[in-house]
Amino acid sequence: MSYDNIVKETTDRMDKAVKHLQDHLRSIRTSQASPALVENIRVDYYGTATPLAQLCSISIPEPRQLMLKPFDASALQEMSKAIQKSDLGINPQSDGKVLRLNLPQLSGDQRKKYAAKVKEMCEEGRIAMRNTRRDMNKAADLAKKDGELTEDENKRLHDEIQKLLKTYEEKVDKVLDSKTKEVMEL
Repeated sequence: MSYDNIVKETTDRMDKAVKHLQDHLRSIRTSQASPALVENIRVDYYGTATPLAQLCSISIPEPRQLMLKPFDASALQEMSKAIQKSDLGINPQSDGKVLRLNLPQLSGDQRKKYAAKVKEMCEEGRIAMRNTRRDMNKAADLAKKDGELTEDENKRLHDEIQKLLKTYEEKVDKVLDSKTKEVMEL
């Protein structure tokens, strides 16, 4: 693997780790209703675990309410069951055509719990990026051993990978601060 390929692979993998983290954080409850809270909940739809977002349109009629309108009315019951089983702690209200999810105000303890979960998820993202650094450093050492890189290029590549790690860890810190602030606000 060449110097440029290793740098590109490192950047791509760290980008993916940050995007994955951001996608996961969207499902953490905040004081505002968000379709991301429910769109990945799996619903048993004709024997297949299907994401809720594929079965209904999700709207926000009020700041603390989600409205789910199924494309197939026969799926309403299964959607309701799946939401009740999820860790949202919300009991959906059905009028036979749509489900309404009223999000109660988060208590101080719940906010702290969600903030701790955000911190934990961000640490998992950092670990994934450190694993990428380890893998790419191994790839650089292997390229040096195979004669594709000189000793100096290998050293420079290790430094470049470390710099990329620091840059992406700073991005994770910004994501952590932003999401924690969002969770803690009233």
